[in-house]
Amino acid sequence: MTGKIYSASTTAPVNIATLKYWGKRDTKLNLPTNSSISVTLSQDDLRTLTTASAADFFQSDKLWLDGKEESLEGPRLVACLSELRALRKALEDANPEFPPLSKYHLHIISENNFPTAAGLASSAAGFAALVRAIANLYDLHQSPEDLSRIARQGSGSACRSMFGGYVAWEMGQEADGSDSRAVQIATQEAWPDMKAAILVISASKKETSSTLGMQTTVNTSTLFKYRAEVVVPQRFKEMSKAIVNKDFETFGKLTMIDSNQFHAVCLDSSPPVFYMNDTSRLVIGLIEKFNKIHDRVVAAYTFDAGPNAVLYYLERDEPIVLGLLKAAVPEVDGWDKKSYTASIAPTVPEGVDKRILEALREGVSKIILTGVGSGPQSTEETLVDSNGLPK
Repeated sequence: MTGKIYSASTTAPVNIATLKYWGKRDTKLNLPTNSSISVTLSQDDLRTLTTASAADFFQSDKLWLDGKEESLEGPRLVACLSELRALRKALEDANPEFPPLSKYHLHIISENNFPTAAGLASSAAGFAALVRAIANLYDLHQSPEDLSRIARQGSGSACRSMFGGYVAWEMGQEADGSDSRAVQIATQEAWPDMKAAILVISASKKETSSTLGMQTTVNTSTLFKYRAEVVVPQRFKEMSKAIVNKDFETFGKLTMIDSNQFHAVCLDSSPPVFYMNDTSRLVIGLIEKFNKIHDRVVAAYTFDAGPNAVLYYLERDEPIVLGLLKAAVPEVDGWDKKSYTASIAPTVPEGVDKRILEALREGVSKIILTGVGSGPQSTEETLVDSNGLPK
């Protein structure tokens, strides 16, 4: 092998929606039937690392995910790569001295530090990292908003992972998707004390993919149209305002009722689509009771297309939230990842049924403690070796 290998590496975050995206009006372009809002989580705890490389001696485009070679023939990946190559070619046409990277094949190597396809937004982080890494490799200077349109074609929610903090995916109206993009509602620094505890209830691949479940709901649910056209637009305004005003009470209430309604329209599909399980429902009951005891929203649960629970809370309430979770799942993996948890004592508020806590121990395998974080970051860490192959 001879010739230079050009490469760039990027990390990208997971985002967890508080106002859910569910349903597509155009499956090819990943255009949603409603706008959505999410919190970008810290890459210290959940992130995808991707290295994109190009060389004139590469024989074909290749992708490796978590050590396993994957197909690059899917239309979503092809759409992303085609747009990025076209942008690079425009640069080369304007600057003949630029190396012709748009003509070279790509080797893309990606690693997640969390389970893939288990309802933890792996595709969002994955496509955001892929698009950002290739954009850096190609020396593109498009804005995060513009790159979010490309990432959206790979995975809808990936567009939100192009930003840190609190992010909206505006559904847009144009048929070509040109106005369907992500925008930042507030930075991480604007509301830095948002925390999240993820209860990993199942790390296995989900039975019904998001894509299949989504289209089943769009095609068969009678509740779906009302949600998309009436409910979500109003919630979008209210949640955006709550984030700007740092109003956790409103943010938390909207997060929980939207999660519940999202799963209700899944259940209203034919055949019904199930993502939560008995342990998921135990978490809902526990948090509803916990908030009632405190007479305010202390923690807000949300569930994506999977059984894992994400609990949002503010830093000031961390001792009582984690005290409850320590009482419920004291032995699971993850507590030792944060040194400060050693000083938090297990605490069961009066009124909480201890049988619920005992039942939770059977269903929760891991806890991930994290908080609001930044968008994609360039890194010197690389996954490619001197031959352009995975290290």
